Amino acid sequence: MKPLLKKILAKGGPFIGLILVITFFSLAPASRESFLTYHNFKLIFTQTVIVAVGALGMTLIIVSGGIDLSVGSVVALTSVVGARLIQHHWPFAGVVAVMIASGALIGLFNGAAIAGLRMTPFIITLGSLGIMRGSAKWLADDATVNYDTSPLDTWMTTANPFSHALPPGVWVALGLAVFTAVLLRNTVFGRHVFALGSNEQTARLCGIPTARLKIGIYMLAGCYFGLAGLFQLSRLRQGDPTVAVGLELDIIASVIIGGASLNGGVGTVLGSMIGALIMAVLRNGSQQMGWPTYFQEIIIGLVIIVAVFLDRLRQGRSAA
Repeated sequence: MKPLLKKILAKGGPFIGLILVITFFSLAPASRESFLTYHNFKLIFTQTVIVAVGALGMTLIIVSGGIDLSVGSVVALTSVVGARLIQHHWPFAGVVAVMIASGALIGLFNGAAIAGLRMTPFIITLGSLGIMRGSAKWLADDATVNYDTSPLDTWMTTANPFSHALPPGVWVALGLAVFTAVLLRNTVFGRHVFALGSNEQTARLCGIPTARLKIGIYMLAGCYFGLAGLFQLSRLRQGDPTVAVGLELDIIASVIIGGASLNGGVGTVLGSMIGALIMAVLRNGSQQMGWPTYFQEIIIGLVIIVAVFLDRLRQGRSAA
């Protein structure tokens, strides 16, 4: 019975969780009429984009046995960078390239510090959290960075809010998910990522350059975080150095809910995307129920605890 339960949790846990959450808000009297509508799910898909793109990068890191607590600060910093460039009339392609490159540089810093100093990712990225948040406030002069218009403004919205078309950001996120899934499952790089997370010492003995691999993983994840900053900028239409506080918790929870293990070596892109969707449905349903913000935060915190517990259960370890 226990092996069967573990198999069900490992393969179908994220889907079961998504169905349960949708069912709850669909049956609740306060949200029954408006929740199960196409336009509400269009809104949910749009709200999922930032967390989903961040979860793609975090999946790479967690599968490799690492963690990154600086994601929210990186999103804030790259969004401010993008807003400053738009202010200086940079071309659209240039703004996108620099924002992604900024995320990659931050990932290079984190990866090099983790691999070079041989310190735990928790400590390094916790320090980066403060550095990047402070840098964002410095670059923005501790205020929001406003600009007139940009082609980026349409990435998270449609010309007609009542149309059935999904914003471009949703399609970009789906395309990135397919790319990342192929990268993890069908390339040598992906196999090395799983090997590193399963047992770093064994991976090193097998000839895998673990230090360079860690740096590459954090750099690639940084590209995803830079893209998440781009979508954040598109959503707000201004660079705000104070946004995305706590975003890393939603992203990490999405990956763990999706079946990844904090111990490394386990995880799927599909699971992480379902986890991100669960987080978006929880926030959307909570708002429709009229629950105050603090209650929503309590719920998200409980979800994170349950997700870690399920991770332990999937791995066959006792909670103690």
